[in-house]
Amino acid sequence: MIQSLGAPYQIHSIAAHRSLDLLDSQIELYSPSLAVATDTDSANRAGWAVRSHSSRKRVGAEHLEQIARDPEVDTLVAAIVGSAGLLSCLAAAEAGKRLALANKEALVVAGPLLTEAIRKGGGELLPIDSEHSAIFQAMRSGSELKEVKRIILTASGGSLRDWPKEKLSSAKAADALDHPTWQMGKKITIDSATMMNKALEIIEARWLFQVNAEQIHVVIHPQSIIHSMVEFVDGSVVAQLSPPDMRLPIQYALTYPNRLPCLSTAMDWTQALSLEWSPADMERYPALELGFEVAARGGTCGSVLNAANESAVQLFLEGQIAFPAIVQACRTVLDHHNYHSHPSLDELMQLDRWARKEIYTWAKIKC
Repeated sequence: MIQSLGAPYQIHSIAAHRSLDLLDSQIELYSPSLAVATDTDSANRAGWAVRSHSSRKRVGAEHLEQIARDPEVDTLVAAIVGSAGLLSCLAAAEAGKRLALANKEALVVAGPLLTEAIRKGGGELLPIDSEHSAIFQAMRSGSELKEVKRIILTASGGSLRDWPKEKLSSAKAADALDHPTWQMGKKITIDSATMMNKALEIIEARWLFQVNAEQIHVVIHPQSIIHSMVEFVDGSVVAQLSPPDMRLPIQYALTYPNRLPCLSTAMDWTQALSLEWSPADMERYPALELGFEVAARGGTCGSVLNAANESAVQLFLEGQIAFPAIVQACRTVLDHHNYHSHPSLDELMQLDRWARKEIYTWAKIKC
C-alpha cells in the first residue's frame, strides 16, 4: 500500500510481536529506520537482533513509545491487539501525532484519557476499524453532533451466526475461527463469533464520536458491504459501502482529508447484489449487553471487560472453557470489580492485571 501511494508516504519504523520472519521481510521491503520485536523471549531465542539487516533493531515493548514520540514520525498506525497497544497510543497522542487507530482496545480501556491526550497534544485521532471509518466518512460532510440521531454499527454475525443457539456450547475453536467474510487474527475472529468485537466497538464509538450509549445500535449484515451508517435527526441515513477489504480504511486514515486511488477491491456495479440486515439478537449475543453497559458506565469498566475477554478467549482457544463461557466469565468479573468512575492510568493497568487473574480463578471453579 505504501508503495502504491508513493511520495511523501514512507515507513519510518515498524514493529511486530512474534512474527519475526514476516517482520524481516517487511524490513527488506521498506528499509525502516527502526524495527522492534516486542516479544523478548521469541526474539532472543531466534537471535533476531543479530540477523543481518541494515535497519536498527530493538527488542522489547518499551521501544514502541520511542517510535510513537520520534519527531520524524507524523502518523502512527496503531494495530497492536489488546491493551498492550495503549501506552504507545498515549505517547503518540501526547506528542501531537496523527493516530490512525486500529487498536480499539485503547479507547475501550482508557477512552477519556486518550481523547484528552489527543486534545492537549494537538494531534488527530482517525479510526481504521472498518465500522468506525465508515461512521467517520459518513459524518465528514461537516454535520454537527446535535444533528446525529443514532449510529448504526453493522456486524457480520461471525462464524457461528447460523448455528442453533442450543448447540453453541459444543462449538470448538476451529468452528469459531471459520469466519464467513473476513480474514483476521484468532482473537478478533473469536470476538466476532461472540460479538464481543461489536461490544468493544460500541464502547469505542462512544468515545470516538462523543455520543451516548443510547445513540448506538447494532444490526446483523451478513454481506459485510455496508460497514456502518449514521442516521440524522431529519431521518436521512448515510452509509459507507465497499467490499470487505481493510486496505480502504487504512489508506483513508493515512491520506485524510484526501482520497487517492486504492488497491482495495471495488464494487462491481455490473453484477446483481442483495443487501440485508436484521436486528441483533441480544439473547444470542449477550456480549452486546456488556458493551452497552460499559459504554454507559465508563470508568473502570472498559479495562476490566477488555482484560477479562482477552483471557477468556485464550482459555477457549486452549480448550479449557466452552464457547458460551467466554461472555459468562466476563460478566462475572465485571460485576465483581471495584468500580471507579474517574480512574488514573495506573488504576486501569492494575485492574487489567486483576481481571486476567480473576478469569483463571473463575475457570478453575466452574470447569
